[in-house]
Amino acid sequence: MSFSSMHKKSSSDNIDNANNAKRSPSKFLSALVTGISISTVGALSMTAPTLASAKTVQPSTADYSFTVEDKYKGTATRTLSKSGNTWKYNVKARVAGVASASQNSTFTINGNNVSPTQASTTYKLLGMGRTHKLDFNPSSKKVTSNYKGKSTTMNMSQQAFDDLSLEVQIRQDLLNGKFSGNYYMAKKDKIEKTPFKKSGSTKITVPAGTFDTVRVDRVHDDDSRSTSFWLAPSLDYMPVKVSQINDGKKMDLELTKIN
Repeated sequence: MSFSSMHKKSSSDNIDNANNAKRSPSKFLSALVTGISISTVGALSMTAPTLASAKTVQPSTADYSFTVEDKYKGTATRTLSKSGNTWKYNVKARVAGVASASQNSTFTINGNNVSPTQASTTYKLLGMGRTHKLDFNPSSKKVTSNYKGKSTTMNMSQQAFDDLSLEVQIRQDLLNGKFSGNYYMAKKDKIEKTPFKKSGSTKITVPAGTFDTVRVDRVHDDDSRSTSFWLAPSLDYMPVKVSQINDGKKMDLELTKIN
């Protein structure tokens, strides 16, 4: 499902696609951003003891393909890197001629615990875009969110995460047998409990190959929504497949290459 395999569309088809995107930009962008992050993947205490012998995810770069609404096809690249004690996770996604999105997260890993410091998400739809930024202050237990010119400071009684640092924390917990399913995510104006559950193990085949995986589902309070992740233990629980349904809109993402 890469751009190179897409059929060439007529100009009228492109206009129809653009008009459809305009009519439901929030749903389209939600699916696009979910396509490049796991989190749309017990509660972690701010003072939880570290685990000196904890296993740690390794730096990596991986390519993905995704489809939104069985109509829009795109690609994404996810790069996890480390310099000294600082980790950075960068993700870029694109649907040709329609939309693009990028996410960045900076954090540290102490034992098993991931501690984010900054994060941002930027998306563009038909040339117009928005950016959401998060600044984490562990010492004061606060998170500041900046979106559309509005700054909101939130109390962080439990460790909260952005999309990408949450993915890494879930992977850390799976690596070290600490997964309990209860996490907290910093949103635009609130910190929200974000529960997950394990749903068994299975072998799946994606463009990058065949992998033994652990399936993790997000627990939604709305039966019309579902989000599932297939994470490969052999790749430090990197996601190899993601599937989501939101308001009847389906998104599928698959790993195509590990660089």
